[in-house]
Amino acid sequence: MDKTDARPTPPSVQVDPAPPCTLVIFGASGDLTKRLLMPALYNLSGGKLLADGFKIIGVDHNDNTDDGWRDDLTKTMQSFTTDHTSEFHPTHIDETVWGFVRDRLTFRKGDFSEPATFRDLAGALSGDVVFYLAVSARFFGPIVEQLGGAGLLKEESGAFRRVVIEKPFGSDLASAKALNAKLLAQGNEGQFFRIDHFLGKETVQSILAIRFANGMLEPVWRCKHVDHIEITAAETIGVEARGAFYEPTGALRDMVPNHLFQLLCMVAMEAPDTLDAEAIRDAKARLVEAVRPVPPADAVRGQYAAGIEHGKPVVGYRDEPNVAKDSQTETYVALKLTIDTPRWDGVPFYLRTGKCMTDRVTEIAVHFKPPARSPFRTAQEPEIEPDILRLRIDPEQGMSVAINVKRPGPQMHLGRVTATFDYGDFFRETQSVGYETLLYDCMIGDATLFQRADSIEGAWAAVEPLLRAWRDAPVEMYAAGSDGPSGADALLARDGRAWLPLGEG
Repeated sequence: MDKTDARPTPPSVQVDPAPPCTLVIFGASGDLTKRLLMPALYNLSGGKLLADGFKIIGVDHNDNTDDGWRDDLTKTMQSFTTDHTSEFHPTHIDETVWGFVRDRLTFRKGDFSEPATFRDLAGALSGDVVFYLAVSARFFGPIVEQLGGAGLLKEESGAFRRVVIEKPFGSDLASAKALNAKLLAQGNEGQFFRIDHFLGKETVQSILAIRFANGMLEPVWRCKHVDHIEITAAETIGVEARGAFYEPTGALRDMVPNHLFQLLCMVAMEAPDTLDAEAIRDAKARLVEAVRPVPPADAVRGQYAAGIEHGKPVVGYRDEPNVAKDSQTETYVALKLTIDTPRWDGVPFYLRTGKCMTDRVTEIAVHFKPPARSPFRTAQEPEIEPDILRLRIDPEQGMSVAINVKRPGPQMHLGRVTATFDYGDFFRETQSVGYETLLYDCMIGDATLFQRADSIEGAWAAVEPLLRAWRDAPVEMYAAGSDGPSGADALLARDGRAWLPLGEG
């Protein structure tokens, strides 16, 4: 669809600012705070979605002061204007918008393992508070236990106390269950917001509208009409300076039970009764519970070797900093999933994620079955190309549909066309790093886009057979800049199918 076909952007829906609260950030000096949380707060400030009474307290173990922390973050914010590789790269920083955030920043030095840190913090807090754990996963349980021990999670006089927890949420089923048990020993489920920034992307949230608000799509979104579904999250970058984190983690733990399963839920769950948060989370939990544990024969793991990425030589994973020379950590995973529900009876879901791939793309591709009976199916042309609906999530945001039409000319021959739409053609897009909606929703108490304990444990249960089988299994190498290991192609080829080439469409 050409931009000349785009309709005027509809009037913006009026959104009230979040109620005044204090945001306490553990890990105030960390990369997550600098590169994502502060840009998100800047964007919320620009949208007038933060109340005048909003405050931010940063807690970290290093020496700093209020002014020092403000200056550090201001310099980082300014640096984004010239760093086009960052997720947040404005042309300039609006002094009034940033000033609203900067003036509300205060810093406290504290050891996350010391009760005194939390006793001192308690004296600075009253009313509504959001605790954000922008720290290494090993601190999640201890910090929540310290918050509980200091009485900071008690909700009294109508005030809320909420905790935002980043991924990775556990490293397997047992550790996820143990962490959930620690959290729920200190507060109730409604106080814990397990965040996955994929769900902050507008195109991910729009999947619900595409599926359930369109009469021509909802009836065909099932096994009678769908042949298979691909879910892809491919990156062109390698592990870069994150080798120490990535070595014990790998692509499966890093991406599958969280990001990819969230996309799976959005595209495969049943329609919730309402748009209420718990109705949607119930639908997701039922979907995850219906995913069969993945047998090792239905999975492929790979690791990138040296190659060429966009015309430039790239070192292999084992030559990255803080990576073992004989590492068997996977940087690529491909899976075939089976979902035991009537809607998806016999429909395979193919998931893949990897680093140093041909192109950067996150998308869902729904492959429809060709018509059972068609006058176009002849001895000369026995096969009809199936229709494909592609939901593009990153970096482009939109949707495309590949269908068959008649080629121009005197004879009846089929041709292939693709109809597309980009969100930017129809809606005024605001700068976003994916955390704005999630932070705002946490402050207003809307848990729709956050994971619940049962869904997290269900996702880990589905991949548990792979974690066991891959402890000593070798990885298959693939060249950096390629579409992945040959084993991933064989995984689909045995079913008579093939991956869509990365970057195509």
